[in-house]
Amino acid sequence: MATSTENERDIFRVIIVRRAGTEVLLIPDGNRFRLPSVSIPRCQRVAENLTAAVKSEWGQKVVCLFTLDHASAEVRGDQVHYQVGEHRQTGATRGRTQWVAEAGFSPNLFADQSDYKAVRHSMAICRDETLNVEPGPFARPGWFKELYQWVEAVIEREGFHLNGEFRQLNASPTFSLIRFETDGPVFWFKAVGEPNQREFPITRTLAGLFPDYVPPIVAERPDWNGWLTKQAEGTNLDETQECALWEAAAAALAEIQIESIGHREQILASGAHDLRTESLADLIQPFMETMELLMDQQTKIPPAILGRAELAVLGKRVQDVLDVLTSFDIPNTLGHLDLNPGNILVSGTQCAFLDWAEAYVGHPFLSLQYLLEHGRRAHESNAVVEARLVESYRERWERVVSRSAIDVAFELTPLLAVFAYAAGTNLWRDPERPQHPATAGYVRSLTRRMNREAELLEARRSVCAQ
Repeated sequence: MATSTENERDIFRVIIVRRAGTEVLLIPDGNRFRLPSVSIPRCQRVAENLTAAVKSEWGQKVVCLFTLDHASAEVRGDQVHYQVGEHRQTGATRGRTQWVAEAGFSPNLFADQSDYKAVRHSMAICRDETLNVEPGPFARPGWFKELYQWVEAVIEREGFHLNGEFRQLNASPTFSLIRFETDGPVFWFKAVGEPNQREFPITRTLAGLFPDYVPPIVAERPDWNGWLTKQAEGTNLDETQECALWEAAAAALAEIQIESIGHREQILASGAHDLRTESLADLIQPFMETMELLMDQQTKIPPAILGRAELAVLGKRVQDVLDVLTSFDIPNTLGHLDLNPGNILVSGTQCAFLDWAEAYVGHPFLSLQYLLEHGRRAHESNAVVEARLVESYRERWERVVSRSAIDVAFELTPLLAVFAYAAGTNLWRDPERPQHPATAGYVRSLTRRMNREAELLEARRSVCAQ
């Protein structure tokens, strides 16, 4: 049975443009017109689901450009969203539709005035006529044709050709993720903007340093902050529960981290987060002060609100963990704050790690904690499977660090991993994002998780002391 989350859907009215954005696809409604509308699952990839829905329901193959911002467009304030897409191809026609030239637009043309405002605003964005707003390269009609021709030219040098099939997974004016099929291997184009602009130089650096663990970059588009890669071979870890593949991922994580020891400064210079011990220590006080403000803003109980005194104790416990870890000779290495199984491809003993926007340099064992967290969900907290993952990872690190030091570090890093994840990025430091209720609630939940890990650690230490 589907859950309530699975049943939740968003309604999108789709502004499909063609001929450099001078024509829009509309649906006759009496003597007026309305926009095509589709329903897609909530909390899933908008571009991927929307393009599939438009093709299925309206017979139009489109490329998403951007989601229209409600406030700037002065359009609807309800649950209806507007997505702008560019026409690529008409398939089997479903329902009556008509292309209408911009020259014929007027408020009376549309059955809903919100549609008229949305179309007008979207066309201004497409033509870069909005004041003080940089729309980004992927808001411009025609960019996909240019990309397609560039990809074709690049892979032709590799001896391959596009076969016309592609899948757009992410879309915004500055972000893009597209899967291209060829008469040979699959290729991926990815481009990033703020706040993940650093992913491009990080990926370039890591692909050069660790070709056995990061998919090779075939070509770059610096003007779009984008790059083209050949798809890595293997099974996506989020599609399998095979313990041997999860063990191989844990082992590969240790290997790439050990190999990175001599390249830490280069990785930091590429834009990776600095989560070394001294940097994390500097974050404790400002993070806890911000959490005090966010806890004061919480209006519902439960969940529990952590007061100033509790946050002060939590901060001290985090500092104590940092002090102990500093006393061990465990080197800082490359790490991955977003080490979810969807970012890992495993083929035999080979492993490729993807999506390095949240790369860091810091304590290596934090990354293992993130992998273990996902492993618990995938294997329903199977203690035997978790022990095998830990041992696979530990076995590699024992070539560098003593087993006793590893054992102590494993006990301490669950607390530090939550703190590094919560405090190590800019989520809580951005003056606007923490004010959003969902973001504030998420950061508070991470802090409560941190507090639980601290209490568990304290309880284990008390037992050992008896």
